[in-house]
Amino acid sequence: MDYKKSQIDRILEKLSRIDYIKPGEIPNIELYMDQVTTFMDSHLAHSKRHEDDKILTKTMINNYAKNRLLPPPFKKKYTKDHMFLLIFIYYLKSFLSINDIQSLMAPVNDKYFGSKNGVSLEDVYEEVFSMEDRQLDALIQDVKQKFETAGGTFDSLPEEEQGPMRIFSFICALAFDVYVKKQIIESLIDDLTAEKTMQEK
Repeated sequence: MDYKKSQIDRILEKLSRIDYIKPGEIPNIELYMDQVTTFMDSHLAHSKRHEDDKILTKTMINNYAKNRLLPPPFKKKYTKDHMFLLIFIYYLKSFLSINDIQSLMAPVNDKYFGSKNGVSLEDVYEEVFSMEDRQLDALIQDVKQKFETAGGTFDSLPEEEQGPMRIFSFICALAFDVYVKKQIIESLIDDLTAEKTMQEK
């Protein structure tokens, strides 16, 4: 029971540290690339798996611009809107292809990047990321439930084998959840792409 409690406590502690960069934390001045990478590294350090992992590099930024995920900088400087897009890309790239991110973000970029009237990209960013707080409690409860369910598996195994196999069960339950949601996301992106193609025709 102590082993089980320490496992779930560690997981929930990591979940409690999930946060997003607030719009007010992003500088209102335009930044050079080195300043962009330094900002992202410092503000998203909590999401690193390993200490030496890179959040964002110059090569990544150049590739995003090359693949039309990111509008080019103005005189080598990046605006606040560039920063919002880079944060979206950072989270999406962990489970979506570059093509899927491009398909998803292109309409947002076209309509709201650099917008001076009506809804801005900052408004879009704040609206989307503000959902995080409302979802976190439900997410924590879901993780707890999966952990408890996995804790009841493999009772027939010798005691020394139960722990690792229950963790395996827990990981598989989480992975299935990710798999299903990824399928839904990809289907929605395909629908958006098909709708855009029809409109263009």
